[in-house]
Amino acid sequence: MIAPLPAAARLFVAFPALLREHGIAAAPEQTTSFLMAIELLGPRSIADIHKAATATLAPHPEQRERFDALFDMHFLGGALAEPGDDDFAPDEDISVQEDSGSREILIADEANETGQVATGAEALSVRRLATLDESETLRRFSRALPAALPRRRGYRHRTARRGPVVDLARSLKDAIRHDGEVMSLKRLRRVTRPRPILLMIDVSGSMKQRSDANLALAHTIVQATQRVEVFTFGTRLTRVTRALRRKRREQALAEASGLVADWDGGTRIGDALQAFLSVPRFASYARGAIVIVLSDGLERGDPSALVSAVARLAQRAHRIDWLTPLAADPGYRPETEALRLIAPRLASLSDGGSTARICRHILSLGGTQAA
Repeated sequence: MIAPLPAAARLFVAFPALLREHGIAAAPEQTTSFLMAIELLGPRSIADIHKAATATLAPHPEQRERFDALFDMHFLGGALAEPGDDDFAPDEDISVQEDSGSREILIADEANETGQVATGAEALSVRRLATLDESETLRRFSRALPAALPRRRGYRHRTARRGPVVDLARSLKDAIRHDGEVMSLKRLRRVTRPRPILLMIDVSGSMKQRSDANLALAHTIVQATQRVEVFTFGTRLTRVTRALRRKRREQALAEASGLVADWDGGTRIGDALQAFLSVPRFASYARGAIVIVLSDGLERGDPSALVSAVARLAQRAHRIDWLTPLAADPGYRPETEALRLIAPRLASLSDGGSTARICRHILSLGGTQAA
């Protein structure tokens, strides 16, 4: 049985809930951090509480005025001004410009309204993922996926009628039952297990027509099989695996959308893959894995970073499949210099223009022999 929340903490827990009601994002982890900060500071004054709230709930600069107004209303009983035309509306996307590193954040000069042009500039935002009506396709894919994945030989052995390894323990036990006479040698064989999947999803402006559907597909894959890792990239790299492990799709996608800051911005595929490989824990996810990249490959500028990253990734991975919406045309040929240079290292460069086609491609990988 879950212990009731202490009365002293209810006031503080209610504040992040109030922020969410007024359209300011506040994740459960931030609420926990807020309570820990309150405990650490004392607090001795309302100013200490305000500092803890600002540091842990991290309001965007454009939302700071409204954040302070909500704080005064909640803790001091102040009145909340009615939103004007320029105030934040809860149902709109939230523009974010937050960076944990020291690198300068670049903002696109023009909005990419059509989503057809690639850019190297960074425009950070939070968005809500749309609920798509592809449930039946995803349901069938989920049922078929575990059996269809390519398999690899594991290190463990199990009993088998035929096998290259003698099960000495079972053979001796059987001999004891027959007064020391060896009637037959028991055998072992190595078990096979599904290969891990590494899913890399492009969320840049040129892929915004597919971003929601690709995240929904990623959630289905995470729920259907084990050993799956999911990353998004545009101008930065974001791991969303933990969020997608939530059972309910709507809840999982809502949490994942809050983690990704570079929705519909520029494209730095090479830099994102280099960042992935620079973290040893992340790079280990690619070892022996099926790497599936959902991207149009519209890399701007010097493609050397992308070429180098794909070369290193190919050395670790079992195979790399690049699925792009541009390949819907049967006569498609890579147009960008980056895609032409990395094409020899790809197992396939295929159509990623719809969820059904991506599902069919992944299920077709089951013909890969265990190695």
